[in-house]
Amino acid sequence: MKQYLLSVYQPDGDPPPPEVLEKVMQDVGAWRSQLQAAGAWVFTAGLQPPDTAAVVRFTDGGMLTTDGPFAEGKEHVGGFTIIKAANLDAAIEWGRKLARAVTPLPIEVRPLAGDAGD
Repeated sequence: MKQYLLSVYQPDGDPPPPEVLEKVMQDVGAWRSQLQAAGAWVFTAGLQPPDTAAVVRFTDGGMLTTDGPFAEGKEHVGGFTIIKAANLDAAIEWGRKLARAVTPLPIEVRPLAGDAGD
């Protein structure tokens, strides 16, 4: 089985109100239970806000470290899940189920490279 990254993109700014977030988290929990029951779950993690990030870059013979995310934008990766799936279509189906749970946030489905993804 190949492994895939499902990335959850969320807008910058405040999270949704507690009553909305509670429903989303219940739906995500149900999705994760389905994923685990199917033997497709590998790993899940949420991320701290982008302003907690640091970028390290080797440039001009030295290291440059900057605060904040690498790319500025109106959205950021808020969390991710690594899954196992027989093929991209199966991974996309898991992504569709997650998208229903976190509506209206988009989900990016991407195969892992190397031994984990090939």
